[in-house]
Amino acid sequence: MKIATSLFAVCVLIAFPMFADAGKESPYAGSISCRECHERFYQLWSTSMHGLAMQPYSANFAKKNLSQHYGDIAIGQEKYRYDINDGFVKEMGRNGTKKFKIEHVLGGKNVYYFLTPFKKGRLQTLPVAYDVHKKEWFDTAASHIRHFPGDERGESMDWREYPYTFNTSCYNCHVSQLSTNYEPETDIYHTTWTEPGINCETCHGPASEHNLIAKAAPKGQPLPEPRIISFKTMTKAQRNALCASCHAKANPLTVEYLPEHRFYDHFDLVTLEDPDYYADGRDLGENYTLTSWSMSPCSKSGAIDCMHCHTSSGRYLFKKENFNNACLPCHEDKVKDSAAHTRHAAASEGDKCISCHMPMTAFARMNRSDHSMLPPAPAATVAYKSPNACNICHKDKDASWADTFVRQWRTRDYQAPVLKRAALIDAARKRDWTKLPEMLAYITDLKRDEVFATSLIRLIPPSEDQKVMSTLLAAAKDPSPLVRGAAVQALGLIPTTESVQALVEATGDDYRLVRVRAAAGIADFPGMTVPPAYQARLQKADDEYLASLTARPDQWTSHYNMGNRQLGRGETKKAVASYQMALKLDPKAIMPMVNTSISYARMGENDKAERSLQKALKQAPDNAAANFNMGILKAENKDLQAAERYLKIAFKSDPQMAQAAYNLCIITAKDRIGEAVSWCRRASDLRPQEPKYAYTLAFYLNQKGERAEAVRILKGLVEKYPQHRDAEMLLKEIAKYRLQ
Repeated sequence: MKIATSLFAVCVLIAFPMFADAGKESPYAGSISCRECHERFYQLWSTSMHGLAMQPYSANFAKKNLSQHYGDIAIGQEKYRYDINDGFVKEMGRNGTKKFKIEHVLGGKNVYYFLTPFKKGRLQTLPVAYDVHKKEWFDTAASHIRHFPGDERGESMDWREYPYTFNTSCYNCHVSQLSTNYEPETDIYHTTWTEPGINCETCHGPASEHNLIAKAAPKGQPLPEPRIISFKTMTKAQRNALCASCHAKANPLTVEYLPEHRFYDHFDLVTLEDPDYYADGRDLGENYTLTSWSMSPCSKSGAIDCMHCHTSSGRYLFKKENFNNACLPCHEDKVKDSAAHTRHAAASEGDKCISCHMPMTAFARMNRSDHSMLPPAPAATVAYKSPNACNICHKDKDASWADTFVRQWRTRDYQAPVLKRAALIDAARKRDWTKLPEMLAYITDLKRDEVFATSLIRLIPPSEDQKVMSTLLAAAKDPSPLVRGAAVQALGLIPTTESVQALVEATGDDYRLVRVRAAAGIADFPGMTVPPAYQARLQKADDEYLASLTARPDQWTSHYNMGNRQLGRGETKKAVASYQMALKLDPKAIMPMVNTSISYARMGENDKAERSLQKALKQAPDNAAANFNMGILKAENKDLQAAERYLKIAFKSDPQMAQAAYNLCIITAKDRIGEAVSWCRRASDLRPQEPKYAYTLAFYLNQKGERAEAVRILKGLVEKYPQHRDAEMLLKEIAKYRLQ
């Protein structure tokens, strides 16, 4: 039994670590130390959403910002109510009445969330939150259920679970110089930070030395050596990366990230393989803008960065009277006569550039602008249900109405490229490989968008198909480290000489992301002999890979991925221990249960393997991976009837699971050759790039007596794979039979 051990994508955003070397004075001085020389900037920062990203709860805060909570909010079998008089949230339910003290407040632009102390050093997000605009209280977790058309995500998660733990999840971008200080052995946090909110030193670096130099310098004279990071000396890429460290849906590779560092040395970016994005690239509405920003023509031009439109504290730079000046100087003609371009009245809401190019959507009661800056594409709304600017304003009209207007207004079909890319993503998500040649061609197209190319690489199943291999090998040399990282990760799942050579070369890449992905792939070849010239850089890349796996020991995925590494190296007992740690952190995680069973099966302990799968199936009876592996285990134990039952459930749960159809073909071929051919045909149709499936289909077609079709398939195989000896031999056997 083999399962792909690719990294599991999780949104984990890391704040900057506190200086924690015992016996040494911290290089961080705190924002208050900036005030003496920078009073104006201090005032702008301290009242900004960055400065107030987290703040202590107090009676004064409540009086100024909150309203009394009337009535109860029912969540499951409990009811909750906030009491403004004592600063507690009351829980009433099965276990009587409990009171949770509010210690900290998060956010405030759209919503206030509240933190309460929990056992083992945790700060937990309380189950009720406050809508700033509507002045009302609501169920925190229920607001986070995904809302894609036809793809609702079921029940909300319990507020006590780890995604709502401040120490664990994405909220660490609400404090400065955070040290999570998690102890896996005891499951205890000793979390510290220097200041709530995003402080001055988050973006400018530690200020202690700068302050000493400033105090020693003559008044009014420039500092001999600033010893502080200035935005003025940063490149546009550095400024973008600085903001992206919090405003991105990303996976961390390191424990720390500092100003002026490169994003892809510390993070991997989530792209359209994640269902939080529509097929055309529009996002759900969360405040993770780097993915959409990376698709923006304005960003790609290199002419602007985040601080072209925003201050360092996050405010919009341009006032009402010159709102569209953000688009200068590149679009001067359109800004000067905006009404002619927008077809809306001058100075109206529809006349703002951002109304059409950065429409605002809402998720979890938070309003966010689309940073792709692409023009409205109502045709994509018709095809993929993604939001478009026209209908966000004109709610009484439909997307077809909007599409008619934009096509009348613009003779150039600017929507065509959007639809073409979206069609490829949509097909890949549905595992419709009839468009595979177009997908592969797009990845290597010189005009490709790096986000779409990366998404396709992550969605296309890695295989030894020569066209897939050629595309991945070419993408491993792409100018974008994001594309290279995705290609190298895919190559790590293909056991060929070419892919291994590419992985070894990639360990010397300029970006850590690519080196880490290469080391992860090489980890599955523990006995590989490496030339001496490459050994040092392979060791460095492997050290970086291990560090990436241990960067967040409080995430179950870290231990799951460590288990995958150990499983690939044949360290099955260690793998089991890692998977068990993952399950300790999240008892509901299915894949650690599945991979635990694989580890036990490799050790020959099939009873334990089966118990692990039974546990997974009790948690998720229709889970495709759990049913598939149970089917394989039953087949190995000669219980073919049970194997067939589990494999059919797997295929029903995931109708694109070609390997389930293939194994059903093998099982049913013993006494139902017609059914076997049907299953094998499904596998081959689902994975036309997999030669094993096509060969097996031809083999059973020949046994069934349908030799003409078998010959056709075999000839295609030999033409595509000249070294496919089994196909050549079967062709010769069929030819010999015909001559007799």
